[in-house]
Amino acid sequence: MNNMLNISSSPHTRDKWSTNFIMRAVLVALLPATVVGVINYGLHALLVVLLSVASAVLSEFAFDKLCHKPDTWKDGSAAVTGLLLALCLSPRVPLPLPVLGSMFAILVAKCCFGGLGKNFINPALAGRCFLLISFGSAMSSYAVVDGVTTATPVATLLAGGSVDVTKMFLGTTTGVIGSSALALLVGGLFLWAMDIIHGQICFSVLGMFTLVIGLFGGQGFKPEYLLAHISGGGVVMAAFFMATDYVTSPATPLGQMVYGMLIGLLGGIFRLFSGTADSFSYCVITGNLFVPLIDHYIISKPFAYRRSAKRGRDAGPGAPFYKRIPRPVIVLTAIALIAGLALSGVYAMTKQTIDDQKRAAQAASYLVVCPEADHFDTDEALDKAIAGLNGAVYGTDFGRVTINEAFVAKDAEGNTVGHAISVTTGDGFDGNVTLAVGLNAEGAVNGIAFTELHETPGMGMRVDEDEFKGQFSGKSVSRFTLNKAGGSTEDDQIDTVSGASTTSGAVVNAVNAALDFYNNTVKGGA
Repeated sequence: MNNMLNISSSPHTRDKWSTNFIMRAVLVALLPATVVGVINYGLHALLVVLLSVASAVLSEFAFDKLCHKPDTWKDGSAAVTGLLLALCLSPRVPLPLPVLGSMFAILVAKCCFGGLGKNFINPALAGRCFLLISFGSAMSSYAVVDGVTTATPVATLLAGGSVDVTKMFLGTTTGVIGSSALALLVGGLFLWAMDIIHGQICFSVLGMFTLVIGLFGGQGFKPEYLLAHISGGGVVMAAFFMATDYVTSPATPLGQMVYGMLIGLLGGIFRLFSGTADSFSYCVITGNLFVPLIDHYIISKPFAYRRSAKRGRDAGPGAPFYKRIPRPVIVLTAIALIAGLALSGVYAMTKQTIDDQKRAAQAASYLVVCPEADHFDTDEALDKAIAGLNGAVYGTDFGRVTINEAFVAKDAEGNTVGHAISVTTGDGFDGNVTLAVGLNAEGAVNGIAFTELHETPGMGMRVDEDEFKGQFSGKSVSRFTLNKAGGSTEDDQIDTVSGASTTSGAVVNAVNAALDFYNNTVKGGA
């Protein structure tokens, strides 16, 4: 009796592919991107892949045994979830993270909702978003194939810099393990040709995303610019492997097109206006949340008549469409529009004030680190050197540090008394850290002052205390080193803040980048 077939009323849908076959086909389709990623990024990337897949399979196996469920781990869906998650991770990510991400994806986003076919969001993306929220700094640390830390191509592109589109397309530049757009396209088109994924979804995602970038990206429909955006930031992965998940996508072709265009629209908006290049995961999950609403209103006629939800007594099948929309949908839409307009209005009204305050804070920080200065002048050579960096990460030994601007400090008589350099590091524990570094006329460090610091109170925020900042003042060295043991006696050693070695190291690297820029550009160009 336990093996009786499920009995349900018509209509019934049938498909020639079994779940096992589909999952194996997806694994085969992901194999090219996996191989390219491992070849490019090395052994650590392979370990991330193996740990992620193994953790996903073992998590579902353990859940099935503990809850006395059928052995669903054998259908291959857990392995697909683990592999998709691994390909969305940095090749430098700490090894515990793929384990935690896979466990969250399987146990929380999938099994707790009833298993395959009952989850309302894509489990792999749920795991990735969980890691992004919980371990932002570790998840945003990338490396190119030669091991040099640098910004991702999309981040460079958004900052106005130039990128190598060919390397982006091949996946031989900074990014996640599955960053090869070519390999992902090969796998995705294979699934499409096998009629395993729906072309209405993947091509509408790519089409709408391209349209938004072309219209609002500032460079029109320039082919190399569009291709650079499509090749980076997980667009191809999302279009062919994430958005096309059977469980979390609409049932009808028209609904699939609407769903795909929604994801592409959100992807373009987030890419251009959100300030982060790593946002497509959130776009797909947002699209997943709209699937029930899409399936409610876009119904395939051959599946017979279905009464629409009533908004009132007169909202029958023959009533106008606006009367058949459920009242909660109208209310929520109105609230969202009002809130969006209000936030947009507040932003527009305060943007200039915020910018002015930021400039004032920056100017004040320069006076703090160059107290002898009466004013600060620009220098054509310094401006040209910074412009030549194209917003990219500075050097190869300072982590994710960028040089923002540099000024010459002058006294009331116009004599040069030093330089002020603004730098930003992306290696802070809780985000970017921006600081001004002041140097006197001889190149010794006057001091440092923070203009952007959002670290943990009582820990990372303590780098803004004089006990830490004062260690840099009056030191004439070419490079500082972080001393985690404490009690340093050498000029070039900086004692770490207890419990905040990540933030301390990021600040030391930022100061070292400013010193290197000064020695090579100011002194070297003198």
